[in-house]
Formats: sequence, C-alpha cells, structure tokens
Amino acid sequence: MTFPLSVITSVAAEIIATATCTIETRGTGFVEITREAARFIAEAHGKNGLLLVFTRHTSASLLIQENADPDVRADLVTALDRLAPADVAWVHDVEGRDDMPAHVKTALTGVSLHVPVIDATLALGTWQGIYLAEHRARPHRREIIFQFIGARR
Repeated sequence: MTFPLSVITSVAAEIIATATCTIETRGTGFVEITREAARFIAEAHGKNGLLLVFTRHTSASLLIQENADPDVRADLVTALDRLAPADVAWVHDVEGRDDMPAHVKTALTGVSLHVPVIDATLALGTWQGIYLAEHRARPHRREIIFQFIGARR
C-alpha cells in the first residue's frame, strides 16, 4: 500500500539564524514557548525551512503537546512522576530528591525538537504547542536555543 504525497517543494538554505531565549520556570510543569518560537522565525525573516529548538539542560526537556486543555499537561506531570518518582532510593541525589527523577524524565522526553516552517509559519497542528518541561521542584532559569535553517522572506 502506498500513500499519496503532496506536491514536493524544495528551497536552497539561504540562512542559518540562531538566538537564545531565557525562560524562568516556576518549578515542575510546562511553559509554552510557541509564541517565542514564532517571534524568532519572524525576526529571522524565515520563510521555508526548519526550526530547531534545543535546551542546554539535563533536568528540563522540550515537547510538542496539546495546547488547548491544560488537563493534558497536568496528567503528563502525573504520568512522568509515576515513571520516575522522587521517593525512590536513587544513587544520584546530590542536588536533592527530585534531581535524578528530573534526569530520567528528560531522558524520556528529550532536549531537542524540529518543526517545519512553511510560508513563515510554524507547521504545527491545530492543537499543538511547543513546551519547555521543568522537571525540578524549584524554579530555574533555562536557556533555549532557536535555530532556523532555510530560505528567507
């Protein structure tokens, strides 16, 4: 069985634009950064290409998730807590009980994403948003790197 493809388009990569964004978290939970990603594409004058998003941390991660119902994000926190609970006798606990569980959650969810950019717009689905997931209990300052590779407007 084969599935149809849309019309294939191609562009030469004219630019590679990079910026860093600092996010202040409030502790465990999700911070939506879709707006910052879209602003970066606009300010980089990106038209068609690829947005790369990367976080420089091992106890916070990046996800594309539903942005309509906040219960989804609450349930994801619960699910991750069940997968990597703080009340286990972890060997690595130098920075507190939530440190090793945060590393496990990051390993499960990842530190980078890529999103197609089509006609200067993030090609996210209707209910998708880009999120920084803070896995530590206390607030942190997290660095996100945005990079666009593609054609300019």
